[in-house]
Amino acid sequence: MPDALLTVTGLRVAYGGIQAVKGVDLEVNRGELVALIGANGAGKTSTLKAITGMLPMAAGSVVYDGVSIGSAGAYTLAARGLAMVPEGRGVFARMSITENLQMGAFSRNDKADIAADLEKMFGIFPRLKERATQMAGTLSGGEQQMLAMARALMSRPRLLLLDEPSMGLSPLLVEKVFEVVRAISAEGTTMLLVEQNARLALESADRAYVMESGLVTITGEAKKMLADPRVRAAYLGEAEA
Repeated sequence: MPDALLTVTGLRVAYGGIQAVKGVDLEVNRGELVALIGANGAGKTSTLKAITGMLPMAAGSVVYDGVSIGSAGAYTLAARGLAMVPEGRGVFARMSITENLQMGAFSRNDKADIAADLEKMFGIFPRLKERATQMAGTLSGGEQQMLAMARALMSRPRLLLLDEPSMGLSPLLVEKVFEVVRAISAEGTTMLLVEQNARLALESADRAYVMESGLVTITGEAKKMLADPRVRAAYLGEAEA
């Protein structure tokens, strides 16, 4: 039986008179990696921001671990194990890599485990260890993306939301980011991934949702969606047979 950690029902988000999200339903079960794909402007990021309270919901509900979180603040969500890596990374530019990572554990007080997790992050992202004292604002885009992911992992999230982690990165760094995404998922962290690189997202995910113009239009097992002619034509750059 599926065991939903996150359930979104009838979600609507509006900017002025524009409906960015028009009644989205989605679920993320414990231990799953779920991808949310679609063209730019489809409403993917607005959906994530509404889930985390960064945007107000015009209608609908968001239930995390059995509790409605529609009005919960960022600190409350982090303390309850929900972390987000935003589009654009959002690192603390004037703080060092180590200080950024320590900020990721701000809701924890288990000092020995925090120190162990810091070393674990340096093991996953060796480039960050090499630059541990460097100011985050001086890092490349790829290094900042790695730092943003590592900082989120420092909170030991039960649910990790990733918004366009491959955006603006070289093909080599995109592969590295997705290698880490798959490793995090294999360790049991539940994840909701918003990503424009549909092929990599579907190859990595268990299930997926396709959004178009604020609506979910296709949903199913990610591997099967790779073979769906609608998905192939619209998002994988392949003509329908």
